[in-house]
This record gives sequence, C-alpha cells and structure tokens, in this order.
Amino acid sequence: MMSMGSCSSDRGPCNISTRIMSSNLLKILLALIILSSIPRRSDGENEDGCWCIVDEQIPDEHVQEALDWACGNGADCSKIQANQPCYFPNTVKDHASYAFNSYYQRLKHKGADCCFNAAATITSFDPSYGACKFEYFP
Repeated sequence: MMSMGSCSSDRGPCNISTRIMSSNLLKILLALIILSSIPRRSDGENEDGCWCIVDEQIPDEHVQEALDWACGNGADCSKIQANQPCYFPNTVKDHASYAFNSYYQRLKHKGADCCFNAAATITSFDPSYGACKFEYFP
C-alpha cells in the first residue's frame, strides 16, 4: 500500500514551494527593515527646513501687492530681476515665492512669519530649481 505524503514532510512539491515562498518573504521583510531604518527624504524635501512660497490659489493682483511689500521690507529681490538666476519663469507667483522666502528666511528669527496677507504658505520641499537657489537659514 502506498502512503500519500503530507505537506509536513520534507519532500514533495508543497513543501518546496512553501520553503521558497518563506525564503522570499524573509528576504523582502529583511530588505524592508533595512530600508525603513535609512532616513528618507524625497527630492527636495528637508525634514528640518521650511520655505515660504506663494499660495497658488491666490489671485495675481493680491500676490503682486504682497511681492511689492516683501521687496520693500527686507526681501532680497535682486535674483528675480532680468538676467538673474531666478528671473525665469517670469511670473508674478514665481517671483513672489522667491521674495516671500527671502523675507521669511532673513527675518524669521526676529518674529517674521510666512503670511503676506494670506498670499503665502510654508512647505518642507525645497523650491530651488536649476541655478535659482532658495535660501534656507536654520
């Protein structure tokens, strides 16, 4: 009489598949544990940094008023002038983001906030692009 093997034996296709699957799952679990222990930052994200940028929902006219105020009250707006690294894209919102952040970074330690009459918001993603580097002061 021939006896039928069970999955608990060391032979047979059932046990081999289970061992292969267990081995692969163990490798995946080990890789996930290792990856989870590495500090993660997505492109441009800085866990410690905050940048002040324009709120894209705000109308351009309102943003322009806030941009003019920022440039007249402490922001370095030289890099958003023609032939400078942050001039392009040449939009009021792009220029305002640079100016708002400049003002905020330079004066946040003196109590400045990132409001600009509700035209701005804080982000943890560095908005720098190409040669245009947004300042960040810890």
